[in-house]
Amino acid sequence: MSGNILTNRERDVFVLLVNNKSTKEIAQILNISEKTVRNHVSNAMQKLGCKGRAGAVIELIKLGEIKL
Repeated sequence: MSGNILTNRERDVFVLLVNNKSTKEIAQILNISEKTVRNHVSNAMQKLGCKGRAGAVIELIKLGEIKL
């Protein structure tokens, strides 16, 4: 797998997640609903084959999709 697995919005959500933002804070920052944030996280985890947010973050870092 190479870069650009995620949509730009999914990447935005995970960048905020690794910066310790809550679902509510992410929703406010991106001007979307909390449900939409959860949908982006869920879609990204499905694409990555991960069961949890932490596993998805690790995969995204390994793949170079996000940086710490």
